[in-house]
Amino acid sequence: MSWQPSQDSVRQLAACLKDSLSGFDKNAQKNAEAVHQMLEQAKTSPDINNYLAYLFSSNQPPEGLECSESDYHLVRSAAGIMLKNNVKADWKTIPEESLNFIKLAIPLGLQDKNTQIRNYAGNIATEVIRMGGLLIWPDLLAQLLDLIGNTSGNVTNEAQEGAMSAMAKICEDNPRVFMREVNGQRPLNHVLPHLIAATKSPLPKVRAGALTSINVFTPRASQAMLNSIDDLLQHLFVLSSDNHPDVRRQVCRAFVHLVETRPDKLQPHIDGLVDYIISQQKGDDEDLALEAAEFWLAVGEHHDLWQALQPYLNKIIPVLLECMVYSGEDIAILGDESDDEDTEDKEQDIKPAFAKKNLNRTNNANGDSTEKNEGGDAQDKISSGTDDELEDGEIEEADDGDDNPDERWNLRKCSAAALDVFAKDFRNAVFESIFPYLSQNLKHQEWPHREAAVLALGAVAEGCMDIVVPHLPELMPYLISLLEDSEPLVRQITCWTLGRYSEWAVELSGSQKEQYFVPLMDGILRKMLDKNKKVQAAGASSFANIEYKAGSHLEPYCGPIIQQFVRCFGKYKDKNMYVLYDCVQTLAERTGSLLATPELKDQLMPALNQRYNIVSDQSRELFPLLECLSYVALALGPSFAPYASPIFARCINIIHMNLEQSLAAASNVVVDSPDKDFLVTSLDLLSAIIQALGEDRSTELVKNSPQPFFELLTFCMEDPADEVRQSAYALLGDCARYVYPLMQPHLNAILPIALKQLDLDSMLDDEVGDGFGAYNNTCWSVGEITIQYGKGMAQWVPGLLKHLVEIMSNPRVPKSLAENAATALARLGIENSELLAPALPTFAEELMTLMQQMDQTDEKASAFKGFSMVVAQNPQAMEKVLLDYFVAVAQFEKDELQNPLKQELHDVCQHVLNVYKQLMPQFNEFLAQMRPQDLQKLTSSYSV
Repeated sequence: MSWQPSQDSVRQLAACLKDSLSGFDKNAQKNAEAVHQMLEQAKTSPDINNYLAYLFSSNQPPEGLECSESDYHLVRSAAGIMLKNNVKADWKTIPEESLNFIKLAIPLGLQDKNTQIRNYAGNIATEVIRMGGLLIWPDLLAQLLDLIGNTSGNVTNEAQEGAMSAMAKICEDNPRVFMREVNGQRPLNHVLPHLIAATKSPLPKVRAGALTSINVFTPRASQAMLNSIDDLLQHLFVLSSDNHPDVRRQVCRAFVHLVETRPDKLQPHIDGLVDYIISQQKGDDEDLALEAAEFWLAVGEHHDLWQALQPYLNKIIPVLLECMVYSGEDIAILGDESDDEDTEDKEQDIKPAFAKKNLNRTNNANGDSTEKNEGGDAQDKISSGTDDELEDGEIEEADDGDDNPDERWNLRKCSAAALDVFAKDFRNAVFESIFPYLSQNLKHQEWPHREAAVLALGAVAEGCMDIVVPHLPELMPYLISLLEDSEPLVRQITCWTLGRYSEWAVELSGSQKEQYFVPLMDGILRKMLDKNKKVQAAGASSFANIEYKAGSHLEPYCGPIIQQFVRCFGKYKDKNMYVLYDCVQTLAERTGSLLATPELKDQLMPALNQRYNIVSDQSRELFPLLECLSYVALALGPSFAPYASPIFARCINIIHMNLEQSLAAASNVVVDSPDKDFLVTSLDLLSAIIQALGEDRSTELVKNSPQPFFELLTFCMEDPADEVRQSAYALLGDCARYVYPLMQPHLNAILPIALKQLDLDSMLDDEVGDGFGAYNNTCWSVGEITIQYGKGMAQWVPGLLKHLVEIMSNPRVPKSLAENAATALARLGIENSELLAPALPTFAEELMTLMQQMDQTDEKASAFKGFSMVVAQNPQAMEKVLLDYFVAVAQFEKDELQNPLKQELHDVCQHVLNVYKQLMPQFNEFLAQMRPQDLQKLTSSYSV
């Protein structure tokens, strides 16, 4: 190329880069600030990326630079990291000449003798494709495939491995680019056969990398995979006996993916697969064993394939039980943790808390609760997020929690989860299979076997409850006695298992309830103050499970329960506070207004308030704390008023601070973006307070907001994060209900934002995949505003009509969202029926279908009223669905409605019926087509 580096500049940059990574060199540390400034200055040079690429790809130090081999490796590593970050941050401003120079440097890096340099080269290539797509580097895939396949015959092993590693990274980080058409072809059609061929490579890293790449696409429906599936299966069966565990791990993963995508291909081979998976699960490599165990989960949860495992249960279940016993290595890692209640938590031991997604306002499913799994972990396996800036080969601090077998997804937990799934599939057969094991091990002298038996008993609870129930009168007292076991891990798992069987105890009555449920509840409550912190957490998690199942059955015991919670607030260290909030929240959710009684409220609120005052605005503990307060506020209702003002003001200030930080981060790459959960939980708590306090007190709070309330809300309504918008629109709808006079002056700013949110194209392009939460709540809030604003909505009717009809009519839209759109559109007709009437033929049929599926609620009643008012304006438009409409009128249950809505709906429907009586000479004959019971309901309620 025409560009040539200045050797002086190369040496200066190399010296800076070496010092930038010399974390343990005290002399270099003294110059850290100077080095940082020099690197920042170097970034302003238009040639900086050329120099970085030059240093990164040069395996010899520049002339005149005194540098050891290890120091020069630091230089190249720093250059690679900086180059990748520059591609990510400055993509749009990188000159084409620099980009071409980078493209020349990467293949050299991929062929380097040093593994870490090859990894960095793959990271940079991946970032270039992520930012620019395949068209920005059209010959990259061909270059990689030539290296992987050793097309020239003289490619080194390192080059093949480096190219394969890069290909795997690109596939994992940018799978969509392989499936989109480029010049009329989908790249995957060309690449996939080469990847399958690469699984025959003599190099195990290439074989494993090829399978890793293939496994990115195995779960995705594509023509390329369909064309290659038989060839892939043949290769998988050959590779199943590969001598390298990484290859067999990817083979197991491929089989797991194929369970979902092509179970028909696995069905004929199920006998051999069972034996193979068992052999891998029983091996010494735990990572491989875990991948194998995932196969049982996948098959057990498959709606058809699970039945194929019936003949093999007696083979599979003993392996699962064996894998559920703590290994000697696990026990050594866990160490002696008997009495640690007074030990302060280390910051790294407290896992980040994530705010739960605010429920869609129209679902009204506040009763949903995640059942707790072993030792207090959520039953669903959740992948941890990783820092975007760190990839393979880059420096990352170790996550101490991952070394703890009690806190990570592992073979033991996966095996227990598989047993749980099998119990639901096969029920009695599973219990019969584990009964001898339970008999031998529940009272085993060695605690690991005793603990595993309790885990197994808990795992089968849901699926085998009917067959276990006769044994529970004997088992329950023994399990309760295990709460005092000398081994903390036995006490921990016993808490979980008792929680799983608490539903049986809850439903007992009379003396049996006193005999079993009360001791169970008392035992779990006592374990919430165990001397071991993990047992405390398990006790609290189990008690939250009991609360959810027991509901109003807990009413006689709420006094002692609250007293124990208050003791826990005084005793718990930071980590266990998270699960204690869940306990309080679940109690509030399940017992509701009972918490508002003075003797309960006056104990609980001071303890909650004390913790609330300790937690800083920057702490992640705010997430579960604010969420807990949301449920408590709703339970207390107006009784929350004495505590509301400072909490409301703090939420406003947190939102304001978070939005300011977001703006700062958007304009300065050095500033980190704030966590969106601060916004989500604060918005949700504001919603809860407004609902709890009602119109007058909520109006006062909003009026006295320390920051412009509706201005902040509109910013949140436009936030790029779906979960923030979801919570913002929930709050918007609550404001329409309770503080509408304060909101009305802001509607000219609010409604255009809401209209934009309802755009169907952006909605269907949304990659969040979380159930369209923000869109659901937008429809709901628009409906609430419509009820209040009335004819003021006239100017927004055309835009709303267009968007809402599109949402209702699109088959890709979830049913709940289509129903919410229909409700919002119909409610718009209450005051604007004449504007909607001309368009009635375009949505009458769809809207009728959706309304027939909805539950009978006040919202549906107001929607049906609005829709009927539109029908009255254009009765001819209902020709196709008129009989359905009359049936809907007849079937609408109005007895549960309160006046004036009840009377208004009746009057509107009577008016519509009168209109049709005038229009239709054979009106009675038409009605005679209805089912007799529907006709009888219509004639008894209306004058027809």
